[in-house]
Amino acid sequence: MDLIDAVWRKSTRSGSGGGNCVEVADNLPGIVGVRDSKDPEGPALVFGPASWRAFVAEVARRP
Repeated sequence: MDLIDAVWRKSTRSGSGGGNCVEVADNLPGIVGVRDSKDPEGPALVFGPASWRAFVAEVARRP
């Protein structure tokens, strides 16, 4: 999967410090990329938009 045109942004839930940050690229057609901000050249996970929305909805429901 080519993520060369990805525009990465830090998750709003990653602002607690400690360096445990997640970045999301949701500007690509048909996919959402997720990576560890500490390793931007490392691997990234790729989700379809429906799967990503379901994941985010589930995370948002948790305390």
